Amino acid sequence: MSNTTEKTYKRSHEPVFWGLFGAGGMLTAFLTPVMMLITGILIPLGLMDSDNLSYEKVHHFATSWYGAVIVLVLVALPLWHTLHRIFHALHDIGINRGRDWQQVICYGFAFAVSVFVFTLLLQMF
Repeated sequence: MSNTTEKTYKRSHEPVFWGLFGAGGMLTAFLTPVMMLITGILIPLGLMDSDNLSYEKVHHFATSWYGAVIVLVLVALPLWHTLHRIFHALHDIGINRGRDWQQVICYGFAFAVSVFVFTLLLQMF
């Protein structure tokens, strides 16, 4: 009979937030320069037709099921990325007091805004 002790691991919710952080960071890194190019250079210089981003076309896109999913992802994931970064930046600058409340506020805000955007998109149908 062996006297082995099994190591127990504490379950953490951190991988979920790191996943949202990574996905939001990837979207931000890839799409922000493209949006800056389109809205800041191509349309003002007349190299791209501004009618492509007219209210009617954007509204039609956002009210389709696939457009609503894309809009939700494009708003929610960068928001999760930003608030995860803020949460860890508070620790990096030495604000360790109230860490649980910081987590609740940061992730709670990201969750609340994500639900709010989801609700707005549902109302558009």
